[in-house]
Amino acid sequence: MAEFTMELNDEQKEVRDWIHGFAADVIRPAAAEWDEREETPWPVIQEAAKVGIYSLDFYAQQYFDPTGLGIPMAMEELFWGDAGIALSIVGTGLAAVGVLANGTEEQIGTWIPQMYGDANDVKVAAFCSSEPDAGSDVASMRTRAVYDEAKDEWVINGTKTWATNGGIANVHVVVAVVDSELGSKGHASFIVPLGTPGLSQGQKFKKHGIRASHTAEVVLENVRVPGSCLLGGKEKLDERLARARERAKAGNGERLKNAAMATFEASRPAVGAMAVGTARAAYEVALDYAKTREQFGRPIIDNQGVAFQLADMRTSIDAARLLVWRASWMAVSGKQFTSAEGSMSKLFASETAKKVTGQAIQILGGNGYTREYPVERMHRDAAIYTIFEGTSEIQRLVIARTLSGMPIR
Repeated sequence: MAEFTMELNDEQKEVRDWIHGFAADVIRPAAAEWDEREETPWPVIQEAAKVGIYSLDFYAQQYFDPTGLGIPMAMEELFWGDAGIALSIVGTGLAAVGVLANGTEEQIGTWIPQMYGDANDVKVAAFCSSEPDAGSDVASMRTRAVYDEAKDEWVINGTKTWATNGGIANVHVVVAVVDSELGSKGHASFIVPLGTPGLSQGQKFKKHGIRASHTAEVVLENVRVPGSCLLGGKEKLDERLARARERAKAGNGERLKNAAMATFEASRPAVGAMAVGTARAAYEVALDYAKTREQFGRPIIDNQGVAFQLADMRTSIDAARLLVWRASWMAVSGKQFTSAEGSMSKLFASETAKKVTGQAIQILGGNGYTREYPVERMHRDAAIYTIFEGTSEIQRLVIARTLSGMPIR
């Protein structure tokens, strides 16, 4: 178990500075253009692939950092560059993690390389879980997968929404219900390659923020995939479903629900780190502006009204980062989130990003409200953090239930 420390080691600092340099030199100069275009920034993803940032190896190295700080450090720097482009770069990782967590060695070796491609022919992947009527309420999922034993195929029907890279991905990882009586324990994940008959892109969303990231519906109409596309395989699925049925009969449903909650808890600090990156970027713009913008013959930072705002902004950012680092360290150290520390980090960092980017606009005044300065875009981008990976309201519900032990509604 790694000791908790707030000081990055030399190797981590080197990686951080490398990612920061890419964010400053490649991502940030392209941010305004791709925000306006509302298109996937393929040239930037390709550049990320050339230097090794857009690759499974890169994320694996950060994921297996024994301190737990590799992923949040990388996310903060990339999203400091630009949230929309960064999400296009890291979005494939959601699907890759789904395969790594549930797939066989053969499936991992077959499908993950196809998710990334190479520097000359980059690919992307999509993780498809949310639905029009089932976002945070995963137990209400309606997409169904039925096994056709005669053909050893799974037939999938349903509609997924809010899928990053949905419809354009070379590989889709689709979560579907295989046993509706078991709630979230009756779900399974499937590989659906691009071009599979019955797979199509539905509505592409025109979003308030993160507009360089492709977000769309994925429609599945009698999609047939071979049995080998069930992540983990049929035997493993049957064993898992049998255990879930036995536990349900024994009255352990609440325990099972809490185990699923723990899985989500472990992923939330990464989103918190994204929010910290965006907040930090806006704060730095506001600080530089306040030191150079003059009113009544002196820089506006000389005014307490501005200086105190900047002090509060920096304090909140640092507090958010510390919550994210604590939760990330706890996760890698195998410590239980007895107080929902994962949700705490995501909640505070998300709300901080919204507040800090709004304050940055206020400090820049009329300039901050225009697209000539980046804080307007950062404020739009920040709104997503309080919505995806569980809304702020869901985070508060998780925290309250964990602290009280009560089924708060």
